[in-house]
Amino acid sequence: MKLFIDSANVEQIKKINNDYPVDGVTTNPSLIAKENRSLFPLIKEIRNIIGETKLLFVQTISVDSESIVNEALRIWEILNRNVIIKIPVTVEGIRAIGILKKHGVKTLATTVYTPMNAYIAAKAGADFVAPYVNRIENLNGNGTQVIKEIRQIFSNTKFSSEIISASFKNVQQIKAVSLSGSDGITVNPQLIEKFLEIPSIKEDVQQFNLDWETVRDEVDSN
Repeated sequence: MKLFIDSANVEQIKKINNDYPVDGVTTNPSLIAKENRSLFPLIKEIRNIIGETKLLFVQTISVDSESIVNEALRIWEILNRNVIIKIPVTVEGIRAIGILKKHGVKTLATTVYTPMNAYIAAKAGADFVAPYVNRIENLNGNGTQVIKEIRQIFSNTKFSSEIISASFKNVQQIKAVSLSGSDGITVNPQLIEKFLEIPSIKEDVQQFNLDWETVRDEVDSN
């Protein structure tokens, strides 16, 4: 299962990319806006940090399909075609995904809330779909169940689209979708770090060191 950093903060990305086995970075207009920087210099810096082989996702902000396609192609060319374009699952977005497929542009369908959102996006040609787990649950839905149903639909229809689950508030949600057939998860840096924030780990390591200290001199002398 793939693990992506959901951030546009270069310092956070540097740290997580260095410390954890991540597969790339997902960004969106809200994350970009928080950095108060121009889009392309920021995105190019992120690409330099993660290298050429990891996946990088950048979202369009246009509304109509023609403008979405034009914006996507511009992003694609500026980043040397080494980028995946995120597009919301509006009617115009779905149309744009189909057009971009013909150009050879890889896309991720974002703002997915239901299995049928994902079905239509995959059928249009999206390479990835991103269900919003926590936002689904904020609407009294079941994010984990949505992932399971998308997985079943994709299996039944032989779609090759991958499920990249997004929008999490805690590690339990992440674990649940990981057990439900998600191909990947995109997680903010703070939550990624919580994967290893178990007090017992630190306590165990300290105890190992204390135990070793009691015999080290004897072992070293031999």
